[in-house]
Amino acid sequence: MSRIGKKPVTVPAGVTVTINGSTVNVKGPKGELTRTFSDLVSLEQEGEQVNVKIVVPQEYASLSEDEFKNTKAYKAANAQQGTTRTVLSNMVEGVSKGFVKSLELTGVGYRAALKGKDLDLSLGYSHPVIYVATEGISFEVPDNTHINVHGISKERVGQVAAEIRGKRPPEPYKGKGIHYVGEHIRRKLGKAAK
Repeated sequence: MSRIGKKPVTVPAGVTVTINGSTVNVKGPKGELTRTFSDLVSLEQEGEQVNVKIVVPQEYASLSEDEFKNTKAYKAANAQQGTTRTVLSNMVEGVSKGFVKSLELTGVGYRAALKGKDLDLSLGYSHPVIYVATEGISFEVPDNTHINVHGISKERVGQVAAEIRGKRPPEPYKGKGIHYVGEHIRRKLGKAAK
């Protein structure tokens, strides 16, 4: 059985979780998130905790628990249980605390600035690169070589950070480009080393 899936999700004060069948709405001080989960699992709220349980399909109802655990249906539901629990936990954390992904620019003349809500990047091209802020995402530029991506959805924050990094990924010789803070870039030796 999924060890992560068996853990209940604790709902902190100020966050409300509304379960309507397989659709879950999480509301908190930072915002609101809604998601529809798989029919292979059911969500049950008990006080300040939400549990994710595996649903036994009708055709397997006659089997014992050990027999059901040897079926493909159980393996699929088991995988969904862990995924659902993690996604729900991220939703609760997102609406209460939010998520941040930090990027760093390395290279001569590489810099970032805010243009209204959008990001204006100078990345060594003949033109500036503008990244338009989408709904639920905000940018912070503490200095001209660092970017912080803020949001309540962990998936959106990670996706936007990856898209910004993709505008100029770090190259392996001098490490120039956009990379995550703390990311290790594998370096190659240049011609001189040969």
